[in-house]
Amino acid sequence: MGTWYLDADLAESPMYKPPERIKHRLPLAVVPSSVAAATSRLFSPLVLKSGLRLNDRTWVPAMVPWRATAEGLVTNEVLDWYGRFAKGEPGAIVCEATGIRDVPSGPLLRIGHDRFMPGLERLVQRVREQSGGRTRLFIQLIDFLRLRRRPSSERFFRSFLVLRAEHRAILSEMTGDESWADPDRRSDSRVREQLAALSDEQHVEVLDARELEALRFGARERVHDEHLPHIRDLPQTLPSLFRAAASRAKAAGFDGVELHFAHAYTMSSFLSATNDRRDGYGGDRPGRVRLPLEVYRAVRAGVGSEYSVGCRFLCDEVIETGSHVADAMWFAQRFAEEGMDFLSLSTGGKFDDAKQPKVGEAAYPYTGKSGFECMPTAIADQRGPHGRNVAKQARVRRAIRQAGHTTPVVVCGGINRFDQAEGYLQAGVGDLIGAARQTLADPDWFKKLRLGRGAEQRRCVYSNYCEGLDQRHKQVTCQLWDRRQLSEPHIGLSADGKRRLTAPPWPERSSSG
Repeated sequence: MGTWYLDADLAESPMYKPPERIKHRLPLAVVPSSVAAATSRLFSPLVLKSGLRLNDRTWVPAMVPWRATAEGLVTNEVLDWYGRFAKGEPGAIVCEATGIRDVPSGPLLRIGHDRFMPGLERLVQRVREQSGGRTRLFIQLIDFLRLRRRPSSERFFRSFLVLRAEHRAILSEMTGDESWADPDRRSDSRVREQLAALSDEQHVEVLDARELEALRFGARERVHDEHLPHIRDLPQTLPSLFRAAASRAKAAGFDGVELHFAHAYTMSSFLSATNDRRDGYGGDRPGRVRLPLEVYRAVRAGVGSEYSVGCRFLCDEVIETGSHVADAMWFAQRFAEEGMDFLSLSTGGKFDDAKQPKVGEAAYPYTGKSGFECMPTAIADQRGPHGRNVAKQARVRRAIRQAGHTTPVVVCGGINRFDQAEGYLQAGVGDLIGAARQTLADPDWFKKLRLGRGAEQRRCVYSNYCEGLDQRHKQVTCQLWDRRQLSEPHIGLSADGKRRLTAPPWPERSSSG
């Protein structure tokens, strides 16, 4: 395996740790011959309802690599990232979560304006060239609400807290000094100073739940904040934004779009059982699915029936009062009825149970239990990380079939062996096999299996080194290869020069050579 490196700040990341601490080793893998691979279901074609043909059932889910410019433009590092995956010739690659609005979002790709088109067109071309035209390329479309970094106590009370009469009244009661309740005797700035000087325990008495969250985690908008006009109007604004983004994706040459209805972001929050909007876009299941369906219909109207449109959503939020498998089964039937071309399933990854960030940093939705269930590590409970949530995903697919629909379902989560993937397909658990961390560990693994050279596969060890980099907004790499062959000519290196940004090349020799 070689030496593993873990940066000190990654080791200190406040990630959830399950009560049971069992170290799970990699299961033995069955390596197929090229003949066995050729006759497998994994390497059989699949034609979507749109007419798009996937050459096989291997699927690389969206991963955020932190390689775009601060303005969301495609860079050479972005091209190299996707080009490297394309050399492994998977059936499909889903490009990272790409913002549909023309607003700053850090070094994440954006598609909210025509100026992003030239870079996206180059991205499509790179994947076509590197895969020999074998790999289909989708782009994931995302919307997200505002999330502030955790402020210092002094800054929160000075700049962010909206003073209310209740703050003055409680402060007056706590101190026994009635002057705090009188704006003529105590200025707002003096009140803010006094509030900032209180202890953590006293802040609990003075602040309401949302104010306390804004102090301890950073303010976070929710889809049910209907008192905010831009939140109230989301059902009117989002369908057209998604439609415009999908139309740009089609014009850029992408084979399809994946609507991001998962994890901690806007559309998933509409689906969540925590969504209690009172305008018909929350509450019961029909209310919560209403906007996601309206978004899909707008996109479909914009791109037509012969262009592939699917979505990624959660089989289980894994949070208190959140949505669970029964909700996902019901939503999946609605999505299938509407004619989506595929459904890709994930788990958890919510802000609701995220760990407290450091001052100056933003909350990260994969630090709590729901985040662990999304990306479990090799140190886990009895269930371990391998195919951990596939049983839940199988229930969702079964519900779709029971409703009379044949919509393909992408299953994922801890899949890194041929026999495991083929077993899921043969058992009807899913129709496509998604593998993000394993494909990051070895971008060529699907190709190696297909050519009968699976013994050369580099298997993910599920340490979540990559996730730690993502949490720190560092360029994402894999510990199994990012310190290897650093002297190789013309390779891209991380900002600190210590890591290579793409996996070393796999020798393209014949199986007999």
